[in-house]
Amino acid sequence: MAEGDPAKMRKDLTVAEIGAVAHLYRGEVYRSTIWRTRLDTTTNWAVVTLGVALSITFASPEASALPLILVGILIHFFLMLEARRYRYFNVWRARCRWMEKHFFAPMLTDGDLHLEDGWQQTLANDYWHPRYHVSMIVAIGRRIRRNYFWILLIQTLAYAGKLSVHPEPVHTFGQFVERARIGPLPGWLVIAAGLAYCTVWGGIALWSLNDDRRRAAARRDASGMG
Repeated sequence: MAEGDPAKMRKDLTVAEIGAVAHLYRGEVYRSTIWRTRLDTTTNWAVVTLGVALSITFASPEASALPLILVGILIHFFLMLEARRYRYFNVWRARCRWMEKHFFAPMLTDGDLHLEDGWQQTLANDYWHPRYHVSMIVAIGRRIRRNYFWILLIQTLAYAGKLSVHPEPVHTFGQFVERARIGPLPGWLVIAAGLAYCTVWGGIALWSLNDDRRRAAARRDASGMG
């Protein structure tokens, strides 16, 4: 035990304890990898369903554009599911990053684990009291920025393209709006709902980007915990 300031007192880890931490790290990497794979699965589902909707919609000039609207419901469902999975993935990722920064990096550079920094207490607290490191809305925004931006963009462009060229090219904006009609719902209402749909997802993505930047600037250390 070191002498001096109690806040700086530390107990050197034994060989057995270091080995246990190494095995703990391997376990966290494994869990992180499993949840990362599950993120890819939901993205693949969204891509496949969008592909099916595109195939149906553009199968013939007379085909309805409705599948491109209905697929938005599935994309919304997959996005919510993926955001939930991302919050779990981020827990394991944060723990791995914490051990890499405070355990492995110091040991590799100068052979000193710097236990006086109290990093092991932060890690222990995260095991004693597990918590999400990001909110649901931040998780949604991150998944939109990483993957779903392109899925939503293709859906929107395909829908606009379908209305513009099938069954024949439109010549006025009024024709475009009229083609957007769905049963008793007027075209202007359908288009307004589509614009609101895109605006909401885009707004969440931009908000989460600004929030990530704000938290990164306010963070005292590059721990990666969140």
